[in-house]
Amino acid sequence: MSHLTHLDATGAANMVDVSGKEATVRIASAEGTVVMQPETLQLIRKGDSKKGDVLGTARLAGIMAAKRTHELIPLCHPLLLSKVSVSCDLDEAIPGVRVSAEVKVAGPTGVEMEALTAVSVACLTIYDMVKAVDRGMRIEAVRLRSKSGGRSGDFSAP
Repeated sequence: MSHLTHLDATGAANMVDVSGKEATVRIASAEGTVVMQPETLQLIRKGDSKKGDVLGTARLAGIMAAKRTHELIPLCHPLLLSKVSVSCDLDEAIPGVRVSAEVKVAGPTGVEMEALTAVSVACLTIYDMVKAVDRGMRIEAVRLRSKSGGRSGDFSAP
């Protein structure tokens, strides 16, 4: 077991008890990149994917994933999210798609995992929707960009 897992006296894993923590506004943002062939990027830009609107579907998948993070990641608390936004920006220089998410809640625990899950699932959706033409795509640099609120204070990635 990881040293980060909360264990009770018997050694069993438990959710962290947040009932005594103050409900505050907490915001987290995350980012990631899907690297692909230039031709794949053009296919997405033109809207010619056989599976439909790649970026719109990826944004929706990311939002849905953020809302279900507690079902995917063991020991995450179910949260009543007040905002989830996902953006997918085409970038010729990569070439690929830059994915970012921002998640907000007013509650006793943060939303870092929800933001990271949104980005991860949006990236996976992009991969899935165009993998037939580019199986060599890479999902890279998924990371927490920033967080605010809560006892541990603010964080901003360098």
